[in-house]
Amino acid sequence: MELKPIKIGKYEIKVPIFQGGMGVGISWDQLAGSVSKTGALGIISAVGTGYYKKQQYIQKSVKDKPYNTMNFYSKDALFEIFKNARKICGDAPIGCNILHAINDYDRVVVDACEAGANMIITGAGLPTNMPGLTKDYPDVALIPIVSSPKALRILVKRWMNRYDRLPDAIIVEGPLSGGHQGFSYDDCLKEENQLENIVPAVKEELLKYSDKIPLIAAGGVWDHDDIARMIERGADGVQMGTRFIATHECDTHQNMKDILIKSKKEDIKLFKSPVGYPARGVHTRLFDVIKTDAAPKVRCISNCVTPCHSGVEAKAVGYCIADRLSDAHNGIVDTGLFFSGANGYKIDKIISVQELVDKLVHGE
Repeated sequence: MELKPIKIGKYEIKVPIFQGGMGVGISWDQLAGSVSKTGALGIISAVGTGYYKKQQYIQKSVKDKPYNTMNFYSKDALFEIFKNARKICGDAPIGCNILHAINDYDRVVVDACEAGANMIITGAGLPTNMPGLTKDYPDVALIPIVSSPKALRILVKRWMNRYDRLPDAIIVEGPLSGGHQGFSYDDCLKEENQLENIVPAVKEELLKYSDKIPLIAAGGVWDHDDIARMIERGADGVQMGTRFIATHECDTHQNMKDILIKSKKEDIKLFKSPVGYPARGVHTRLFDVIKTDAAPKVRCISNCVTPCHSGVEAKAVGYCIADRLSDAHNGIVDTGLFFSGANGYKIDKIISVQELVDKLVHGE
């Protein structure tokens, strides 16, 4: 199948493939810039920017961790990440993924617009106030992530009532993605919630509002055949995260890439998260030691996500998500949290971003 360009707001994405936003430190300047350079859409993650380049852009750290929300979501670091990504991709469109569940969501959205994001992508909750936050940046395209027609219906109703604004694109994400899911644990396993089934349903709902809004399918998309299958089901493009980790340009530590290469299908599991939704990643020694006194002690320093209630939920599940994701970024195998989509075990080697995009566009 020939993949066709898509129009999102005022921007054309020549290759209708989004590289998923992955924090902490997985999709920053090197990966996102390199993806956008190919004509696909590179997406910078705003999560944990305080760790960028060994925390040299933050004001204060405690126990080698960015102190409080302002430093964990460092504006100065985000600006530097965008500046360096632009050195790679030039004027090509580039996005920023900002989880709705983070503390300081409103501030970080404005920071991303000021830093030069052409698109804002938000999941982990419905961003009902996004158009109000970006009113001074009319050229920035707004792309919410939903997991059902109902979620889309609620979002559109609120946007239209409050702002007379429709989304510029919609990402529909199924329960095979890496990281946090938009479903409960039991709902992740239900057939009706699998991506191939929710894409047509969300497309039908989307067409009630406009036939000009692209639908992007995400969660478990792996190769050209998967892309073709999603387009046949009604999508206009796809978003992929895990597969981009296995590139030379990916910003994360080589140890994370090696863990994915060594993983087996049975190693990739759903587990509890301080965010309140199940998350998917590689089962490593971390989850064994959480059950013992050898687990890292939970102390909220970065105050990263609202649902954690300053460490209350982290203590309940046995780990701080900010600390464990930063360990993964730094290559600390024993205590790192290594997110992966359900197909991450298929990774067997590291290739360039350009080679990966070529494979996805043309097939193996």
